[in-house]
Amino acid sequence: MFRGLATVSYYADDVAAAARWYAELFGVEPYFVRPEEGPAAYVEFRVGDHQDELGIVDRRFAPRPDAPAPAGAVVFWHVDDLDATLERLFAMGATVHEELTPREAGFATASVVDPFGNILGVMHNPHYLEMLGAPG
Repeated sequence: MFRGLATVSYYADDVAAAARWYAELFGVEPYFVRPEEGPAAYVEFRVGDHQDELGIVDRRFAPRPDAPAPAGAVVFWHVDDLDATLERLFAMGATVHEELTPREAGFATASVVDPFGNILGVMHNPHYLEMLGAPG
């Protein structure tokens, strides 16, 4: 049985640079770094209401390190202010993957490519807020 999102893995040639970029975006430092000494090959953040995990892995360990980027699934993170989040992502060097797209019933999605070649999806999701019992 699927119980929920466990970890999203992104890949980067420069894990330290990606960790700094995501630390700035999320406003938190990674809670887990390996190895503990020397250049990091893996860092992990816990983010948001459910402490979802985002891991950044040295691209050498990707299942297909030669695959063209960006590729793969788009994981969407709920954000309260989609326009402000996109503005911040673009200011930090992300580029458009999919333009902001209003959907039905108050949903809206967009995705960007981070400076390391990963797709980052953001959305306003009324269902997410409903599950939290939070105002939308």
